[in-house]
Amino acid sequence: MANHVSEHYEHLAENYDAIWNHRPEYVDWMSEHVSALLAIRPGERIADLGSGTGLFLRHLLPSVSAATPVLAVDPSAAMLTGLPQDARLLAVHATAEQFAAGSVPIPYDRLDVITVKEAVHHFSELSTTLAGLAGRLAEGGRLLIVTLPPKTGYPLFPAAYDRFAEWQPEPHDIAATLRAAGLGVDVTYAQYEVSIARDEWQSLVANRWMSVLSSFTDAELARGLAEIKDLYTDDELTFTDRFAFILGTREPSAE
Repeated sequence: MANHVSEHYEHLAENYDAIWNHRPEYVDWMSEHVSALLAIRPGERIADLGSGTGLFLRHLLPSVSAATPVLAVDPSAAMLTGLPQDARLLAVHATAEQFAAGSVPIPYDRLDVITVKEAVHHFSELSTTLAGLAGRLAEGGRLLIVTLPPKTGYPLFPAAYDRFAEWQPEPHDIAATLRAAGLGVDVTYAQYEVSIARDEWQSLVANRWMSVLSSFTDAELARGLAEIKDLYTDDELTFTDRFAFILGTREPSAE
């Protein structure tokens, strides 16, 4: 993980859950989509990569017991301190690359479910890491990657648009990599309509809510905020969150 990204999450950790308090409906919406795609069964071995404080994996807990806890994997120790104290969760301090390579100890030899929500763009070795994750799946195991396409509808300043697009992998490239790793792959898209006060949006950008914003200097960000103010004059901003849901499945071997 790049230094600016690591620093971003160390800075964000204390207030991460609070950031989403203004969008509880979105958290529910996303959780319902993930739950429907995965159809978790009791006793399945689950890992959530980039889990942070566990905000988006808590919906899985009703299907989980302390006997097979969800592995909450994150490279930020500060983010993991925000995990709920729950025997059904087990914190794993590791990068995605370390986890995919099997270089960190976990209590399972294989996994039935791996989820990666809006973290795949942080993988430093995308193809190798995805192939490694695919290799950790048991027969019938599922790897779900939720990601934004490179072209986003967020009301950002132009330089942030361009940098986000440059760093964000294309969903079809992710899907192709999973197929090459031997998984059956389905790709679906879903949209969520967002409405937010412009002042609140400006505050989120100023606090570098998105990791890409942490790659800008204070002066660059200040110029970007001025550009947003000029470009978006309505008191209430509306835009569309469009997500790709890439589901890879390890098919059972033929007898």
